[in-house]
Amino acid sequence: MEIRQLKTFWTLASTRSFSRTAESLNYVPSTVTMQIKALEEELGVKLLDRLGKTVVLTDAGHQLLPYANKILNDIEEAKQVSSQSGEVSGTIVIGADEVICTYRLPALLRLFRERYPHVRLLFRPLSSHNLKQSLREGKADVVFMLDEPAESIDLHTERLLDEPFLMVVSPDHPLASRSALSIKDFHGEHILLSEKGCSYRLYFYRTLLKKGADSLTELEFNSAEAIKQCAMMGLGIALLPEMVIKGEVERGELIALPWDLSEVRFTTQLLWHQDKWISPSLRSFIEMAKLLLC
Repeated sequence: MEIRQLKTFWTLASTRSFSRTAESLNYVPSTVTMQIKALEEELGVKLLDRLGKTVVLTDAGHQLLPYANKILNDIEEAKQVSSQSGEVSGTIVIGADEVICTYRLPALLRLFRERYPHVRLLFRPLSSHNLKQSLREGKADVVFMLDEPAESIDLHTERLLDEPFLMVVSPDHPLASRSALSIKDFHGEHILLSEKGCSYRLYFYRTLLKKGADSLTELEFNSAEAIKQCAMMGLGIALLPEMVIKGEVERGELIALPWDLSEVRFTTQLLWHQDKWISPSLRSFIEMAKLLLC
């Protein structure tokens, strides 16, 4: 078993594409195929299936992945320890959901790039329900997510910033001028929702449906920006993090409804695997994220 084979396997598991793996490793596609075939022959198992243009790991592939990730991490650690340059370098793979990516990360990524120009940052936009799994499968070094505070056995969580939420409508919406609301006021309203699996979508159901609201018409979006724009156009009621709509509310383009959201406990969080080796570059990134976002 060769290190390059494990690196090819890990990259293929991340990209799910032979062509993207070849491009990432500066190989021709046939080299990727040969290395994976040699690894499968040595282990005596099939590691992946090709389903059209998509690569899917087999059970054996899923079992091998964390070991490959650990071996590659150990090798990276050895390189960092043996380096005499004293210069922080390496690669950091970052995952985040759409909201964090758009409204929290740009300033952090710019500052980190300016301070550590020899560190390569690879960003993977992921849906909320895939973020933790990306750490467990070794596809990301760290992830940012907006969620309710929670503990995990295998993942380390740093809570960075509390994120207040607002329920908003356009200025000409029938509820915009109300000084108080009851659950009956939501009956028959159009609700602008984020994708299924999103934590604050679930909260919307807890605050409205469980309190007796009915006859709600749902409009589902995979982008907080799309929800905001549709709310401004008067298409319905949106529940969004304040960071997404702060400017629009201050300019009067959206109106915050007088609805009690004191039960909302969502935070921007930084996560990494408990078994992950924290390289100097990754440690520097984590420290800067905590300093800038806390």
